[in-house]
Amino acid sequence: MNPTTILTTALAVNQSDCQEVKVPVFLFFAIGVMSLAENLLVVVAVICNRNLHSPMYCFICSLAAFNTIASLTKTWENLMLAIAHMGHLDQKGSSEKKMDDVMDSLMCMSFVGTIFSFLAIAVDRYITIFHALRYHNIMTMQRTAAILGVIWTTCGVSAALMVRFFDTTFIMICFIVLFLASLALISFLYVYMFMLARIHARNIAALPTSGGGTGKFRRQHWRGSSMRGALTLTILFGTFVVCWAPFFFHLIIIMVCPTNPYCECYRSLFQLHVVLLMSHALIDPAIYAFRSAELRHTFRKMLLCSNRRHCC
Repeated sequence: MNPTTILTTALAVNQSDCQEVKVPVFLFFAIGVMSLAENLLVVVAVICNRNLHSPMYCFICSLAAFNTIASLTKTWENLMLAIAHMGHLDQKGSSEKKMDDVMDSLMCMSFVGTIFSFLAIAVDRYITIFHALRYHNIMTMQRTAAILGVIWTTCGVSAALMVRFFDTTFIMICFIVLFLASLALISFLYVYMFMLARIHARNIAALPTSGGGTGKFRRQHWRGSSMRGALTLTILFGTFVVCWAPFFFHLIIIMVCPTNPYCECYRSLFQLHVVLLMSHALIDPAIYAFRSAELRHTFRKMLLCSNRRHCC
């Protein structure tokens, strides 16, 4: 039994006056196709451009790959549902159930991988900012490859085991605990980074000035860098919470108050929550990758190139 079936059944038994909010299938397809193309573009750009072969961009590429899996899975699932509604597919057939388990495993893998990639990027940014002189000794490409190998292996094995051997309630509890734990860890890391950045800013501002107002220039340069970093981190963290929190609150409501009328009214918005969840894969590249000048240059080179041999 898979999470999608449970959530759909829960909505079907809605006894409140709140009608289920329907989202056009076309919107699911549009988001899935756009996010699929966007994340594939990021993956290809990182692979083609040797200047992007660094730990940070490897983690970005991994995140884009997980988002690609999620987009492809949801697009394929919506296509299968559309075919089933037209009467050309038996939803209770054995092959259909196996396919459903495969798609659920891929979605679980994408979710877990997204969180792990998000944490890896946050840690990489922390080392970049506060251990800049030792960064290349700490984050070598060999260690980066090992981290990515552990992330992908863990995500694949855990997703397959959860969907195959555990019931839906256990899977939902695992997802909720992982989501809340990752939020707590990321929040702690970002707050700690901001505190250290403030201390470093004060230390730099206290440096004795030399001819030409070097100290003042350092202070202004540091403030500008801190503001840009704070804005990026705020966008990253805020988007992650906005896109995922409603869905996990939905899971909590299913377990805590499955028959309460007020809870059922919130559950009637399930399709909107799925749209938000899918939109995260669409927004991620714009935040993580499209803010990079090197990536933008690579995108223009790939999209405007007429000779395929020289596009990368």
